[in-house]
Amino acid sequence: MKIKEIQAKNILSKSKVYDWTISPYVGCTHSCIYCYARFMKRFSGHKENWGEFVDVKINAPELLSREINPHTKSFGVGVKKKKKGRVWLSGVCDPYQPVEKKYELTKKCLEILQRNNWPVTIQTKSPLVLRDLELLKKFREIEIGFTITTGDEEIRKIFEPRTSLIEERIQALEKLHQEGIKTYAMIAPLLPKAESLVTKLKGKVDYVIIDKMNYHYADWVYKKYQLEKIQNGNELANLFKEENIPCQVVC
Repeated sequence: MKIKEIQAKNILSKSKVYDWTISPYVGCTHSCIYCYARFMKRFSGHKENWGEFVDVKINAPELLSREINPHTKSFGVGVKKKKKGRVWLSGVCDPYQPVEKKYELTKKCLEILQRNNWPVTIQTKSPLVLRDLELLKKFREIEIGFTITTGDEEIRKIFEPRTSLIEERIQALEKLHQEGIKTYAMIAPLLPKAESLVTKLKGKVDYVIIDKMNYHYADWVYKKYQLEKIQNGNELANLFKEENIPCQVVC
């Protein structure tokens, strides 16, 4: 695994999903076969395979403070203040991937956002998010989602070889939900054997989002293991609705 510390030029980026997104890292060690974020290699110049490198934006907290409070004396003048809006952590990396244990960039950025009362949406596959539970409880507006693509561990191992166990993610969701934090599950991409998630997630999430596999990085995996792609998520969504779990299908 190649890990490199870099100096970023900015940290708050416009998002098509929320108002802003923050990606403290370039690359992700989770190495999910289907990951759409591998397109980042076109801009980063990495020669390594996706999942084999991470660039650490060590100045991310400093940049965030500067972009939120540009008139702070230590940062000087000339920086345009970003308009307050919902921040997504993260669009093209997992903010709680393993390197976060050492660098704590996500935690430091969250501390800044909390002090300035910015609303936040976190999306991760890692129970490491529980490390910051006390901080997360201080937010006025926050929601935390776990990407869970299947209810079957064998399927997870095929598509997400370096991620946390499905049960670990569900347990983390339950803990967050019990602490009064708004939680959701992102079933994206929708992989085979996701039906069992209906009962596993009941009482642990406020809502669910379903999205099918609409990119082709993992086509070879389906062929190798003779798996059939799920064309839409309506059937699964109906199962969630039968259990009174709000569910949105975006595929």
